[in-house]
Amino acid sequence: QVQLVESGGGLVQAGGSLRLSCAASGRTFNFMGWFRQAPGKEREFVAVINRSRGATYYSDSAKGRFAISRDDAKNTVLLQMNSLKPEDTAVYYCAARSDYSGILYYSAAQYTYWGQGTQVTVSS
Repeated sequence: QVQLVESGGGLVQAGGSLRLSCAASGRTFNFMGWFRQAPGKEREFVAVINRSRGATYYSDSAKGRFAISRDDAKNTVLLQMNSLKPEDTAVYYCAARSDYSGILYYSAAQYTYWGQGTQVTVSS
């Protein structure tokens, strides 16, 4: 059975940092990434990493502040978030897909597996 389990969310002041972790079990994935959803808003892309090429992709809001990485030995993906802003407040979801094309990597509809989500709250 495939599972994605996130950890690392919490409450932090603006300008602070958090690191999210997502552990996958049951299989490995070529693309693993993060999306987030704030109250009343649609789920939006944050970052994704391609295992076969090591390539990373970020949303405009994440570029320069967030860094995605993976530990293949542990089948885990990490999201280091720095310089956090109140507008980063959301539930953060780990997502995974097994294809190698990476087409529409920013679209939630392209991802098959999802974690339960972890809350990130940034206070001003």
